[in-house]
This record gives sequence, C-alpha cells and structure tokens, in this order.
Amino acid sequence: MHRIGLKKITTLMCAFVLGFVLTATLTAQQAGLITGSVADTKGTGIPHATIVFRNEKTNVVTKIAGDDLGRFTVPALADGSYTVEASAPGFALGTKKNVAVAAGQPIQIGFTLNIGSVTDQITVEASNANSIAAQYAPMDGLLEARSARTEVNTAFIQNFSSPVADYTEVMQMTPGVFSINSNGVGLGDAKMYFRGFSDGLYDITFDGIPWNDTNTPSHHSWAFFPSQWLGGVDFDRSPGTASTLGPTPFGGSINLLSKEMTDVRNLRLGMSYGSFNTILSDGQFDTGNFGGEKKRNNLLIDIHRMTSDGFQTLNRQERNAGSLKYQYKFSDTKVLTGFAGVIRLTANTPNIKGPTRAQIAQNGYNYLLQNNDPTQQNYQAYNTYWVPTDFEYVGYKQQFGNGWSLDTKPYTYSYYNAQYYATQPKNNGPINAKNCTTGTSPNPCAVDKLNSYRKYGEITSLSKVSKYGIFRTGMWYEWATTNRYQIPSNPLTRKDDALPNFHEQFWTNSYQPYAEFEYRATNALTVTAGFKWAHYNQDLKQYADNGKTVGNLNGAAFVAHSAGYNSYLPSVDANYRIKPNWSVYGQFSTGSVIPPSSVFDVTGAVVSTLPKPTGAKSYQGGTVVKLRHATVNADYFYINFENVYTSSPDPNNPSATSYSQAGNSAAKGFEGEANLYIYKGLSLYANGTVGTAKYVSQTIGGVANPSYNKWVASTPGDTEGLGLTYQQKYLDFGIFNKRIGSMWNDGGKGSTVINQYVPIDSFNLTNLFFNYTIRKGSFFDQSKLRLSFNNLFDTRQITSLTPALSGATYKADPGDTLGLLAGRSVTVSFVIGLSPHHE
Repeated sequence: MHRIGLKKITTLMCAFVLGFVLTATLTAQQAGLITGSVADTKGTGIPHATIVFRNEKTNVVTKIAGDDLGRFTVPALADGSYTVEASAPGFALGTKKNVAVAAGQPIQIGFTLNIGSVTDQITVEASNANSIAAQYAPMDGLLEARSARTEVNTAFIQNFSSPVADYTEVMQMTPGVFSINSNGVGLGDAKMYFRGFSDGLYDITFDGIPWNDTNTPSHHSWAFFPSQWLGGVDFDRSPGTASTLGPTPFGGSINLLSKEMTDVRNLRLGMSYGSFNTILSDGQFDTGNFGGEKKRNNLLIDIHRMTSDGFQTLNRQERNAGSLKYQYKFSDTKVLTGFAGVIRLTANTPNIKGPTRAQIAQNGYNYLLQNNDPTQQNYQAYNTYWVPTDFEYVGYKQQFGNGWSLDTKPYTYSYYNAQYYATQPKNNGPINAKNCTTGTSPNPCAVDKLNSYRKYGEITSLSKVSKYGIFRTGMWYEWATTNRYQIPSNPLTRKDDALPNFHEQFWTNSYQPYAEFEYRATNALTVTAGFKWAHYNQDLKQYADNGKTVGNLNGAAFVAHSAGYNSYLPSVDANYRIKPNWSVYGQFSTGSVIPPSSVFDVTGAVVSTLPKPTGAKSYQGGTVVKLRHATVNADYFYINFENVYTSSPDPNNPSATSYSQAGNSAAKGFEGEANLYIYKGLSLYANGTVGTAKYVSQTIGGVANPSYNKWVASTPGDTEGLGLTYQQKYLDFGIFNKRIGSMWNDGGKGSTVINQYVPIDSFNLTNLFFNYTIRKGSFFDQSKLRLSFNNLFDTRQITSLTPALSGATYKADPGDTLGLLAGRSVTVSFVIGLSPHHE
C-alpha cells in the first residue's frame, strides 16, 4: 500500500509541476515584461522612485516602486498601449506615452528626471547624501555646483530674518556679503557688497528674470521683492555659464525665488509691532490645489502694509504691497505659472547720504531730519519719495518627450521714482523766499527728480537630455523705455524752473542668445562648455538744459544719439564627484557690463569715442562635502575686472568728449562655509572669507597709475559669520553674528587722492530670533509667535563716510557725511493660521 501510494503521489506531483510550468509559460506569452531605471541628469539612480503604468484603453493603473538603485521590474502587464510615469520627491515628473506592451516582447524603459526647483535640489541632496547637517542647515552649498554657490532656504527667511526685512537683510549672513540700512531693517534703499563688487556690478533675478535700472544696472531693495514674497535665494558668486542671463552676471547672480505652491489650503493673518513705531500687517492665503476632480489650479496671495517712523529722525517709510502667484497644470508635463506683484512706497528719505559729524554730536546718533527749521535742507517737508512699482510674468514649461523640454517666460515690470529733495544754497545760505525765488536759474534750493522706466522681455530656453548629457539653447530679449530728469525747484512753492539740470529719454534693446552642452563624461564627471553673445542698443534723446549737463544745444530742443555694444562671452566648467557626498569643481567664465547712459552727459552731448563694455574674467575652483553630521563648502576665486574707463576732451574735436581705458582691478580670495549638526535639532553654522580687491594696472596710457595697488572701495579684507540654531517640533531659535572686517572708502569731490582714502573700522552685527509655530496639520496650522532682535547689542559704528575736506591724507572733519549702523530694534509678531480642510 505504501508503494502504490508513493507512485500515485509521485505521479500527481509531476503532473502538478508540469501544469505549473505550462501555466507560467502561457502566462508569459499573454503578458509583457517591462524593466527599467529612473536616474537624475547625472545618471545616478534615484532610489525608491514611483512608477505608474496606465493602460490607455482600459485606464487600469499599476503602481510599483523602484529599488535602492532606481531599478524596477513589472513582471506581468496585459497587452496594450500604456502611459508610464516616473516620479520622486524633489524631481519633475517624467512621462512616456504610447508604450506598446505585447506578449513575449520584453521592454526596457529609462527615465531621466530633472530637479523640480532649486529648493527641491537642496532637499534632494540632503536626503540622498544622508546628511542631517544639510537638512538642518539655514544655508548651504550644492554637490551639483559648478561654481561657488550658497542656497538660502525658506526656513531661514521665515524664522531667522526680521518680518520687515528686504532681500539685502536676507543675504546678510551669506559668505562675504554685507549690507547696511541706516534707518533700520527694511526701512530704506539698502545696497549689497561682496568680492569688491558694489551694486550694479552683479545681477539680481526674480524667478529667473533679471531686473535692474536702465541708466545703470543698479537695484532698489525697498521697491521690489520684500521678504513676504520670497521662498529662497540661490546665490551664485560667479558669472555662471552661458545660460546665465542678465546685464551684469560677471560679479555674480543673486537669484531670488518666489514661494513654492502648497497642496493644502491655509490662511495666515499676521500683525507685527516693533521699534521705531514699525507696524506690519500681513495676510497670506494658499488655496491649495482646487478646481474639479483633477484640481489643476493653485493660487497664493499676499497683501501687506508696513509703516514706520524709522530709526533716523523723521525718516518715515510706508509700503503697501500685494502679490499673486497662480499655477495651472494642464498635465504633469505642461505647467503654466503666473506672478504679479505691486508696491506703492512713500518715504521722507532725503537725498543726502547721511548726517554730518557735527549734527550727530549736537543732536544724537540717530539724527537725520528735523521739522522746526525750514531754512535747512534737512527739513522733513522738503524731502519726499513716491515710488510705485509692478512686476509680472507668465511662465510655461512643457516636456515633449525623448528628453526635450521648453521653458518660456514673457514678463514686464516698471519703476517710477518721483523724488523731491532740498539743497542748501551756496555758502550754506538759508532756504527762504529771497534765495529761492523762481527765475534765479538754476534755483539753488531744491530738485524735482524723476527716474521712470517700463520693460518688456522674454526668456526662452530649450533643452535636450540624452545619455551624453544636456544640451541647452535659448535667448533673453528685453525692450525698455526710460524717462529721466532733474529740475531745479522752489521748495516753498513747489514750482519748478523752466529748464532742467538734465532731461533724457532713451530706448534700450537687449539680446543674449546662448548655447551650451553639459557633457556627462562619466557617472562622476560632467564638463559644461558654452557661448553667449551679448548685444545692446540704445537710442537716446537729450533735451536742452540750463547748462549743468549738455547746455542749450545751440537752440535745438534736443539731440539724438544711438549707441551699440557687443560682447562675446565663452564659459567652461567641470564638476567631479569623488564620492556620492563629495564633489569638486572648477570654472572659467566671462562677463561684461555696458556703460551707463550718462556717457552722453557732456557739453553739447557730443561723444567722439564711446567706451567699450567693461569686461571681466573669472577663475574659481572649490569643493562641497556633505557628511552625516557636517557639511563643508570652500572655494578660491580670482576675478580680473577690465576696461574701467575715464572721460577726457577729444584732442581732435575740442567740443567733444572721448572715453579711454582707466586700468584694471583684480579681486581674489578664499571663501568657506560649514554646518555642524550637534544634537537633537541643535546646529552650528559658520562662514568666512579672506581676500583683496585692488587696482592692478601700473600705468594708464604710458603714465603711472596713482591708484595702482590700492584697495577698491567697500571691500573688507575679511568677513566672518556664525550662527547657532535650534529647530525641533514647534520651536525655532537662532542667534547669528556677522563681522565685517576693516575696509576703505574713496575720497570725495576735489580730493587729490581718490582711492584708499578713508579708513573704515571693522564692526559686528548680531541678530536673535525666537519662533513658536503650530504645525502637523492642525486646524490652526502655521499659527506663529515670532520675536526678532536686530543689532542685539546696539552696536554704534560708522559704516561709510564721505569726507568734507580734500588733501593727501584723510583728516576727520565736522562736515564729514556719515553712514551709520542702525540701533537695536525689537519686533514682536503674531500670526493666526487657519487650515479648515485637510484631505
């Protein structure tokens, strides 16, 4: 019985195995096998990506996850045509349509995903490098960097900056940067300096759009992009690559980023009160995704009002602003984004650069304006600003498949600076009816000033991702119209003279086509080379004036000019991954900036020889390391700033002006940045720079250069930043200190020595922040209590100086005009957040 039973069992088992094999074979013949991988643009596998297969006929969906190396396998799918999507946190969606699946025909699919945004890139790198220090860092570098870069994240802006801060204060802690606002945080038009470059010698962009004045490429922090509109900053301290667009990227690019759209609806109503009677009321609304079953719409709105008396006496500021960001997803590969922002600014800021030593000694450290002596130019009622601005763009992104993608962004923005300011009559005479009678041309008592422009432009880029790398091409085009004047005026009656000090209108066309290729030589090495052509054309009208600028033009109402400038700008860089969490890079790049419109501000407006665009060549190399408990970024740079020019009478035409080269300057130095994660949310951040920026041409036109080997103004020899943060659950605490080393200011008008004339001592600025925020999806999500201390230790320091006297060496004088560090300010903020629906 045992034998018979064993035979039967053996027979049954053989039949079962045979049947299983036959069934598996038939199943394999009836279903398709798909394998593939998901990688980033460097070819590195993206772990645990999500891959979705949708049958285009039946809409049946199959979802799987990739492995640690980004590989995936789908063992069985019914025959048919499929849409396949690959996604991962921080990356843009990858889609392949019309993927045909047939029995017995294995298919292999490869996805290359682009980073979704710079903010996403920070998150992705911190996660992939398994770096706790990077995740808690208030600012950090990128492993993908091909130049010296620092990324300022949303948490730093929201928790470790004053609620009334502008973008210059957001940048204050980054390596080498310093900015000063003598009226208090966010309460004036502040300027930034780094690497020996002043404002106008570097680019600032917003969501990739360069913005600046038209007469010179300078910027105005109080009139554009307050911190309420910012979600992050990508600070590139290099000219960038060929695809880096704008009028002056050779000094670097400060790329301001708007806030990211959120999936969850949230309303935030905030009120802040601080020193100097500063009041900020702010309302923000995130709609989350809405509109129909697929919820393709998303909207972010901010409206705020800020008023302040200012730290300086009677330097009152008022800002009313609103912004709107809208996004519509046609599909995961087609996205439309729109932004609109409007600001209305009024202020009593005078045209003088600051108080004098004598005024400070007599009236106190914060003295600037007064309202009891109308015979003086610093009488408050004589000094006003009215500055409305707007900024709008519409962006469209589409992935076409086969690695091709399009990004286009038409935009417009305007600036209207209507300023009125008083001036003291000759020999310090009083402002009164006798001295300011209209008809005394030019009137010596006040100036009615306008600087206004409107710009229209577009940035379009087309890229192709392949197994060899990424090809990019595109163009920036911009058209601008400008109207500027300064008219002498009577401040007692506000009646202007008939003739201006100057009046000009001009129209500017800017073109920058480019092409570059990021070659993926190996999985560890990428080399990028590119070329950009920068062309500018200006058509100008200069009107007859009272003799202060172009003169009476021999009876003509105006004269017309045209000027064209060209620059050819190559670049090359490389990034090498020594390890997944350690990269090194090197870069050579070039840049240029065209002369200001004031080159025609000479008698008769006759210019025989136009200056060439100022050029720069930049060399730098560095490294980025992200360990689990520490991150380190370091770089060395050398920048040669060429073709600074000077004006002189044309020897062949006495009535004309000629421009020639005035020598080069060079900046070089070392920059370092580090984050250390200590324990349970406690982190230490530090950065430091050591460098020089000096004039390096020994001779100019065969004559010894008096500025040779002298320092460029406002270039500290060293800077140091230090921050201690605690970020855990609901609490965010941070204390930050920035030390600015000693530097030099130039001499004033009439000085026999121009450069390296006035010594400025080093100074420290310490800020303290405390935040308690309700999170984790509560009904009161994002409700916050916020306490900010700026200049915690109330440091009093001269930060800039315009000398009253001229001479071989600087001597302090009561008439010196001073720029000063604003005193301590304290701001308390309370925000009520409401998230009534969570899905």
